[in-house]
Amino acid sequence: MPTMQPGNHLRMRLTLSSPLAAVLLVVLFLSGCGSDSDSQVPLYVLASEGDAYDGERVVTQGVVRRFEDPLHYWIEDQDLNRVELFPHDAVAEHLGEQVQVSGTFRLDERGGRRLTVTRLEALGE
Repeated sequence: MPTMQPGNHLRMRLTLSSPLAAVLLVVLFLSGCGSDSDSQVPLYVLASEGDAYDGERVVTQGVVRRFEDPLHYWIEDQDLNRVELFPHDAVAEHLGEQVQVSGTFRLDERGGRRLTVTRLEALGE
């Protein structure tokens, strides 16, 4: 067995056929997958610190609301912090319901907040 001397470095060569290398590859792959990587972010944080989450996948919740002209949907909390939701057809049937949504958050140059929904779950009352 090799011994470590000051200034010497023990090197281990991993090949793709090595069981350890295969396990490491699987762990690295799985660590970047799934909704576990989405950040849980309250609406008040998205409203006040949206630039910190621009382009990020987030999970948040609120009540679905709608405005007719021009038609748009959003979720809001009890303090009226709001984030617009897209696509409209993904949220229209949940009008007035408390929901949890996940998706990609965007903040535009005028301060508009938008979430492109990839998952929506009705929470009930």
